[in-house]
Amino acid sequence: FLDKSDKYDSRDVERLQQDDKWVENYLIWRHDVVDDTLKMIDESFQWRKEYTVNDLSESVLPKWLFENGALFLHGYDKEGYKLFWFKVKHHTRDPKQQLDKKKLVAFWLEHYAKRDHGKPLTVVFDMAETGISHIDLDFVRFIVNCFTDYYPNFLTKIVIFEMPWIMNAAFKIVKGWLGPDAISMLKFTNKTDVQEYISGEYLPPHMGGTDSFKYSYPPLVDDDFQTPLCENGPITSEDEHESKEEIDADTKEAGELNEAQNLNQKKMNSIEQISKSEETDKTEVKPKNAKKALTTFKGPLLHISPAEELYFGSKETGEKKCLIVLTNVTKNVVAFKVRTTAPEKYRVKPSNSSCEPGTSLDIIVSLHGGFAASLQDRFLIMAAEMDQSSGAGGPELTQFWKEVPRTKVMEHRLRCHVIESSKPSSLTLKDNAFNIPAKTNEDLHIQLTHLLQINRRLEEQMNRCLWFQQLSVVLSLLSVTVAAFCFYLAYAQRS
Repeated sequence: FLDKSDKYDSRDVERLQQDDKWVENYLIWRHDVVDDTLKMIDESFQWRKEYTVNDLSESVLPKWLFENGALFLHGYDKEGYKLFWFKVKHHTRDPKQQLDKKKLVAFWLEHYAKRDHGKPLTVVFDMAETGISHIDLDFVRFIVNCFTDYYPNFLTKIVIFEMPWIMNAAFKIVKGWLGPDAISMLKFTNKTDVQEYISGEYLPPHMGGTDSFKYSYPPLVDDDFQTPLCENGPITSEDEHESKEEIDADTKEAGELNEAQNLNQKKMNSIEQISKSEETDKTEVKPKNAKKALTTFKGPLLHISPAEELYFGSKETGEKKCLIVLTNVTKNVVAFKVRTTAPEKYRVKPSNSSCEPGTSLDIIVSLHGGFAASLQDRFLIMAAEMDQSSGAGGPELTQFWKEVPRTKVMEHRLRCHVIESSKPSSLTLKDNAFNIPAKTNEDLHIQLTHLLQINRRLEEQMNRCLWFQQLSVVLSLLSVTVAAFCFYLAYAQRS
């Protein structure tokens, strides 16, 4: 199967052999039916080579496609899944442009799959202000096929907003292309019920929401961080009159937090060692996906800790601050910026500064006012190496970020994790640093999927055992019958 190198991109074949999660997604999407899974892999690999998916970039696609704004990623649904928007009113049928438009779909899906490790998407067909000229069943079918045939386990639901009555017949045809699983994912909505699936903060005003996001290009829409943000969070009179004592308190608290996190890391490491030794005694196999509570992302310019998630407390726990530690691993000054998807919630100190060679710098991320952290909140850390002749003051940094080529900017993203706890709200940050974080919904979903798969396999094994048992009983009865018949014949011949 994998030897057909002329049919597939060798990079896809190599990834399939090394990425167990990718293989698992194909199996899940095809209900663990091996023949169907192999067929899907074959078709998707041929498609990936035909559309040169691994080599798609801004430079190989026409600029007007990105300027058009018909397709982009932005925001999250209520379950925390990224939204893939198709603004139908910006799309018109044109056979000459169709291949480029399809490649744009593939570009966005591959861009997201590589960046966020393939976490599923929710597709939104925004059909407001559309008419007959925008109906393009071939293009709609292509988008649907990308999820049903080429990107396994990548679709959560398809939200269709204000579909005009004139398109009812067209979508009956679309339903015919979908299997029963995909049909159940279709959600037809209007202004009154779309918020059952997407909260108002990620819906534009014409859909009844409050999202002020405005699509623009260039630069490439970074989905989470496109909207201009205030670098330090909301500016209020309270913030403007922040005293030196408060700043010193923040610095002291950061030191305490750093110490607490170091102790927490030691505690987590010891817990991990105990659990690993127990597992070794039982199975002698080291789990592949074991995660440390606190890890470090080792980038080419900065090492960033934690590597993936910032842990905030819920309203009950009262934990309001987190620490990000940046370590400059270059021989030059590294400029950095920190941005967030929810600037109204967070304050970041410092959010736009520089780090000297070989030194570490603490960034305090704090929740503002009465806000609570959300699983949908994200942070982006951007870093770039500065020339030794450049200054590191405010004006120099502003000018530097205007001129630095995008190819030289390192980017790293962090998610938010909300720690639920039964402890009273008076719990301090330092105390809470010793709590083992609760598992995310995604982790639980993965574990549940594994359990369901194991349960399904056990059922299949039991069915096979029952079948063999029944077959054994039938063969035994048949053997007894034959033996009895032979005895009868022998007895008859003697008599």
